[in-house]
Amino acid sequence: MSFVSGGTIAASAHISVDGVSLSFAGRRVLTDISFSAASGSRTGLIGENGSGKSTLLNVIAGDLRPDSGTVSVHLRGSSEPSIGMLRQEPEFAPGADVRSVLDDAVARIRAAGDALETAAALLAEHADDPAAQLEYAAALDQAERLDPWGLDARIERALSGLGLGGIALDSPVGTLSGGQRSRTALAALLLGDPDVLLLDEPTNHLDDAASAFLAGVLRDRQGPVVMASHDRAFLDDVATGLIDLDPSQDSPAAGMGVTRFTGTYTAYLAARADARARWQRQHDDEQAQLRRLRAGVSESQTHGHPERGPRTEARASKKFYADRNAKTVARRVNDVRAKLDRLEQDQIQKPPRELSFAGIPWRTTLAAAGPVLTAADVAVEGRLLPTTVSMSSGEHLLVTGANGSGKSTLLHVLAGRLQPTGGSVQTAPRQRIGLLSQDAQLPDPHERGPDRSAQQAYEDAVGPRLASRVPLADFGLLAERDARRPVAQLSRGQVQRVALAAVLAAAPDVLLLDEPTNHLSLLLVTQLEEALVEYPGVVVVASHDRWLRERWHGLELRL
Repeated sequence: MSFVSGGTIAASAHISVDGVSLSFAGRRVLTDISFSAASGSRTGLIGENGSGKSTLLNVIAGDLRPDSGTVSVHLRGSSEPSIGMLRQEPEFAPGADVRSVLDDAVARIRAAGDALETAAALLAEHADDPAAQLEYAAALDQAERLDPWGLDARIERALSGLGLGGIALDSPVGTLSGGQRSRTALAALLLGDPDVLLLDEPTNHLDDAASAFLAGVLRDRQGPVVMASHDRAFLDDVATGLIDLDPSQDSPAAGMGVTRFTGTYTAYLAARADARARWQRQHDDEQAQLRRLRAGVSESQTHGHPERGPRTEARASKKFYADRNAKTVARRVNDVRAKLDRLEQDQIQKPPRELSFAGIPWRTTLAAAGPVLTAADVAVEGRLLPTTVSMSSGEHLLVTGANGSGKSTLLHVLAGRLQPTGGSVQTAPRQRIGLLSQDAQLPDPHERGPDRSAQQAYEDAVGPRLASRVPLADFGLLAERDARRPVAQLSRGQVQRVALAAVLAAAPDVLLLDEPTNHLSLLLVTQLEEALVEYPGVVVVASHDRWLRERWHGLELRL
């Protein structure tokens, strides 16, 4: 018996994705994607920002139609399987409150209880009626699977487990924080207990306790789960398999935008490194063979007949054997050339250069004696209790705490974006402070609208002079083609990359990062963490990322 439905009868669902491709505005997002997910499987989708993770989830949900390929969801004993999806930015009905959101989610479960009561009453009146008996049996089967009797207790456990226990059910959703809205949507989805569960970054707004609760629920589920996630520790705990949608990870033979790995995220890291190393060796070996064949063909073409002199019997005999030898050599050359043509036509593709974080362009004048940043008993009424922080150049601080403890509030106070209601903040003279917010916005001072490119958005954020001195391309955060795309066509993670580049371009003395692993790909997060270790200025990171926290080497502050 699981938390979600509490039922004793589990439906068996199966997802099949076959050859799915999809393009937007002439840009290929998904290319020939094929995989399957059986009941009990928990498949993680990973890959670079913009590689199509959210798009693939929308295709499986039936919200997007692929250009080619098929998606099918089968449910044993039913022709209409239910599919539930958690989006990164959930939408709610206008004027909805928490109670109405939950009621809508569990409507079919309550309806199963009502249907059973109706069928039982009918059977009591017509005990010998075969139709009444069949209706009651069907209603009982559905009720035993969905368990309407324990629904109220499960609602209470879901709200408590996701950190929503203190929120009044009549609270309008519009008054909740972004994290509370996301957790409300997640609670509603889990309580609705769909046959197939699709999750887009489910842990973005979860603390350790809520993540552990969600992991337990997913492990207990009978139906398949497909989840796009950047949460490395969560994937390690929950995933039974991973699908890498990063086009740079194509198999050299398959030529498809998907690679399947079995096991946890830790196993994936090892398997991915091995696979790419094998690919590189195969490519290098083949290129060496091609060079040898080309050299052989070139050398054979330089040999010809010597200049002809007076015809004699000895010269005629020599020419006969030379011509016969030339024909043999020509055949060999043709064989080599044919082999060379085949190899050149079908040669292994060179592994594409992975996007990388090129490093932070810090200034040589960053070092300063004494405290660079001091916050004395800063507090924000209702959001942050009195907190003291003192940082010198080169010190790195990790700020942790439960949702609502004030991590984001503290960083905004330190950045001067929010005035504290108590305490004070002091910074050293001429210190530059850079803040990357959780959901950074790209300013549009020239009102160019959604058609402006990512490159133009970067220039708007840092100014043309700095953009010229520190080009966006130098960071390696965006592929060249993506830098030319309109901002409206970028993924949330790609927008965050542009915002990160804008913050780093000025090489701030104090670098404040609010949940920097949110929205960024796993590869980039790892490279960012490595770059931050060498950053000579002050670094303050607020994070709930368990993988990052367990590997942090620096100061820590728990709120």
